[in-house]
Amino acid sequence: MSNALARPARISVDDYLDDETRIDIKHEYLDGEVVAMEGASAKHGLVAGGLYAALLPHARRKGCQLFMADMKLRVDHADQTYFYYPDLLLACDREDREPYYRRRPCLVVEVLSPGTERIDRREKLFAYQTIPSLREYLLVDPDKRCVEVYRFGPTVRHETYTEGSFRLDCLEAEITLDEVYIDAEAL
Repeated sequence: MSNALARPARISVDDYLDDETRIDIKHEYLDGEVVAMEGASAKHGLVAGGLYAALLPHARRKGCQLFMADMKLRVDHADQTYFYYPDLLLACDREDREPYYRRRPCLVVEVLSPGTERIDRREKLFAYQTIPSLREYLLVDPDKRCVEVYRFGPTVRHETYTEGSFRLDCLEAEITLDEVYIDAEAL
């Protein structure tokens, strides 16, 4: 058998978490396999920053923790474990306070990029739906005004916003697209 077809050795959750604290490159963990994260564009960062700035006052009012890009999200489902780095993660459960990850967010945001859009729309959408505490999952397009909101409950609802504002039930807040895109559209 050719070495080119050999699968990389699986690593444990503990080894992954230990390695992530000692290296500069972020990696996601897909049930034993580690995948390096790609860099982001200027618009990606500005849109994520705009949304962070819009959400932060509401998060503080509700006593929640809002993280941007560096907090891992742990997903345990069907005897498998995954760690992702969402662009934004909102954690309101005061019992969910591991030092390097959260398990029970109420809101997760991914800003789309050409290299990750398919994964964000399929793999992550499926994985995130398994989190009982998650109320909303946002997909944000950095290149045009478009915010998609997946709302989880007894059924999954999908809404698309290209103007005006959108409501986040998790924060009991209305966020305008102007707040999200103000810096990116100034480029």
